[in-house]
Amino acid sequence: MIRINNIKADLDVDMDGLKEIVSMKTGLEPERIKSLKIAKKSVDARNKSNVQFVYALDMEVFGDEDYIASILAWKDAAQIKEAAPLSFVSKATAGGLRPVVVGTGPAGMFAGLALAEAGLCPILLERGKAVSERQKDVETFWQTGRLNPESNVQFGEGGAGTFSDGKLMTGIKKDVFTARVLQELAAAGAPEEILYLAKPHIGTDKLAVAVRRIREKIVSLGGEYRFENRLDDLIVRDGRLVGLKISAADGRIYEQAADKLILAIGHSARDTFEMLHKNGVFIEQKPFSVGARIEHRQKLINRAQYGRFAEHSALGAADYKLAVHLNNGRSAYTFCMCPGGTVVAAASEPGRVVTNGMSNFARDGENANAALLVGVEPRDFGSAHPLAGMYFQRRLEEAAFKAGGGDYKAPAQLVGDFLKNRPSSAGGEVVPSYRPGVRYTDFSAILPNYVVQTMRSAIVEMDKKLHGFAAYDAVLTGVETRSSSPIRILRDEHFESNIKGLYPCGEGAGYAGGIVSSAVDGLKTCLTVI
Repeated sequence: MIRINNIKADLDVDMDGLKEIVSMKTGLEPERIKSLKIAKKSVDARNKSNVQFVYALDMEVFGDEDYIASILAWKDAAQIKEAAPLSFVSKATAGGLRPVVVGTGPAGMFAGLALAEAGLCPILLERGKAVSERQKDVETFWQTGRLNPESNVQFGEGGAGTFSDGKLMTGIKKDVFTARVLQELAAAGAPEEILYLAKPHIGTDKLAVAVRRIREKIVSLGGEYRFENRLDDLIVRDGRLVGLKISAADGRIYEQAADKLILAIGHSARDTFEMLHKNGVFIEQKPFSVGARIEHRQKLINRAQYGRFAEHSALGAADYKLAVHLNNGRSAYTFCMCPGGTVVAAASEPGRVVTNGMSNFARDGENANAALLVGVEPRDFGSAHPLAGMYFQRRLEEAAFKAGGGDYKAPAQLVGDFLKNRPSSAGGEVVPSYRPGVRYTDFSAILPNYVVQTMRSAIVEMDKKLHGFAAYDAVLTGVETRSSSPIRILRDEHFESNIKGLYPCGEGAGYAGGIVSSAVDGLKTCLTVI
């Protein structure tokens, strides 16, 4: 095929219109164009009076493709060949032990898929429940404030990403690994557009379906899921993994022989972090970020980003991504922006409040929200202990729980009051979406002073880039502490830790930062095992 780049088109142009534009751009008669397929699609909203889509289109032609590609080479065109899809060579188990995967978030799920495809019949351990049962527990928590510490926004099939926007943007290299992840998600029911959109997302509602279907595929290939089975300890002899101690759903502890363990535990398995440290697994502190969710009316964001095109049906809910570097040496940025979404209760431990953001595929909610985060480093944690960042997170979450009233309501503050350094007592135009509810207070009593001061300065600077960001009635809800893992579990060039047979991967191990990068890390880690 021939890829034609930099095709700009008005928002209402359909595929027939795109064919005409390609014909004019290339000089090819329309009848020479056999087919067009969207390879990439993004929004160009730099000129608010003329918002457009920008495409890369894959074109099949009638005639000599090599010759046509050569004469179009100067017209944003290049001949391409589709790469062969990534697959995993089938291996016989040869009487060896089955590999075990701990955690069924993106890293664990795709690790399990690769191992199953290779014929190794993996065992997947998940401390939480299957996604359908997990959804019920999460909804109960949001309605009543009754937390299930083993089945919540952090723990359960699909990992923390299941209750998010299902964003698939990634900063890692686009290659056969990223393509395999997107193709697998699309085959499991994710919207086909994730294969070409510049900012693809699945939505929580559709992601839950995709997670279940990938599980069904793994099982059909010989994999085994064990839900409500928590890894409690490692059995190590002479520096090598020989088995696991596992807590089953009925409370009994059993041992599982294992010499290959893919550790895909996510960023919130704090008891597992402590168990690994106790067993001598090499762990180091890692920078991460903390802050709060900031929530606006979605219409405000649409107007700020799209101008007079704000309500155009082809655009949908607008997003944003902002970052500032301040004179105090700190940086702040927005993260996990959820257009038309909600702020969600994401606690996984009793007596602690954590927030996250979530959107369904339609992104049709009244509010937009994003994490407003400040980077923190080991020097901020107060200790050289490898888990000091985790304990730092816990202190902030405990302060938020107390400020929210001790019943999992979250502390909240109007942006206008936050900027004026005074507590809020009531809300305004923006109605907080967080359930089970919020209590208005003052974040100065919850977050460290350097975080608060950095957030204040950042809001003012970000408002210059996105008008209305500092709106008085915008709402801060917090705390947000789980932006990424507070630790890194060290591994060598073969993805193996200092305990032989133990392979840490994904976001929880400190090697990824989202659905796609975590899934890719799971696939790459499995190549060694396979």
